[in-house]
Amino acid sequence: MPNIDEIRTMESLDAVVRVPGSKSYTQRALVISALAEGKTFLRNPLFSEDTKYMMAALRFLGAEIVSSGEDVIVTGTAGKITNPGAGIYLGNNGTAMRFLAGMVSLGRGDFLLTGDRRLCERPMGPLLDALRVLGVGSTCPGKEGHPPVVIHAGGIKGGRLMIDGVESSQYVSSILISAPYAKGDVWIGLKGPAVSRPYIDMTVDVMRAFGVPVEGEAVGGFRVKGRRCYESGRFLIEADASSASYFFLAAALCGGRVRVTHMNPQTLQGDIGFLRILEHLGCAVSTGDSWVEVAGKTRLAGECSFDMKDMPDMVPTLAALAAVREGKTVIRNVPHLRMKESNRLEALVNELRRVGVQAEETQDGIVIEGGKPRGAEIETYDDHRIAMSFAMLGLVVRGIRIRNRECVRKSFSGFWEEMKKLYHRP
Repeated sequence: MPNIDEIRTMESLDAVVRVPGSKSYTQRALVISALAEGKTFLRNPLFSEDTKYMMAALRFLGAEIVSSGEDVIVTGTAGKITNPGAGIYLGNNGTAMRFLAGMVSLGRGDFLLTGDRRLCERPMGPLLDALRVLGVGSTCPGKEGHPPVVIHAGGIKGGRLMIDGVESSQYVSSILISAPYAKGDVWIGLKGPAVSRPYIDMTVDVMRAFGVPVEGEAVGGFRVKGRRCYESGRFLIEADASSASYFFLAAALCGGRVRVTHMNPQTLQGDIGFLRILEHLGCAVSTGDSWVEVAGKTRLAGECSFDMKDMPDMVPTLAALAAVREGKTVIRNVPHLRMKESNRLEALVNELRRVGVQAEETQDGIVIEGGKPRGAEIETYDDHRIAMSFAMLGLVVRGIRIRNRECVRKSFSGFWEEMKKLYHRP
């Protein structure tokens, strides 16, 4: 498969693949180990464009980070943040922008956080408002409530705040991660159900692994005691459920079998919920202690509706499957996808129409009328998830070509090499 830009279709599929470490867990573990006291060994972290931006930023802030084989060794700051005296550039890493806004609040002086054009279009006003409640000021040199942002740091005083649940879960995670170093306790309440709640659960999981419990979840909020410090140690980062989903999609599209190894079937990653959708649509899912296997079967026809609030990153993956499924697929409760690496709702509608599939954008999602897609050159909008989803569609639709295929480096640098394994039986 020398030219992956045009995907070669499959006649049969029976493959075993391995995906990299979770991007969500890697970024959380990097920030928390950088705040910890002492040396932490992170096993199986993701090395990607996003995590490289994160590691470079944490080095600017005083952490020592070195690679050792498949591990990353982080010597933490014990919450004593260095002011680099220069701007910190984060590319299009929205997670880093939100998490580091909280982290640099623990330092002293002004910290400038910025990124590429798309990152500067992504909102963070509610997070800046929450930090103000906790005694941290900020200014936005460009558009109010958007990067670039200057955090006027002097420590987090603690206190009580409310965050609208319809906003990004990353706002909650950012406050939680830095809360142990506040001068007093921090209590976060949510207005309504949280979008992408599993991502908050992952944050709480990593905090506990580093010795800081989060209280109060049972009553709809989060309480973190201040004047604490994360404990260093060893942390194993499990495989990325989002990356695995593209190979599960391959099985569903081709009617074959794909096993993803080193995958925790009981993971807290919300995107593992994509397996429930595949089962509903007719696939067979089997699991072991450290693997998940999907076997494609006859696809369920007719109208189906899916609430994707807790796994918004799976919308492009589901859209690719909906393109070949007979019947209408309604994807709802994901208006915030307009503010991802691309405007994903608009991008998906454009590219589905490009391959001859009827699709309409709604207020909170997409409606797709399955059909018989045709080959086309896919615009990726520099969005890794658009590229990987439509690449898998190319397994069953002749003539799919992917523009700017290197955008997958944001989360899965080895995607194209791993995809080659689908063409060879184990």
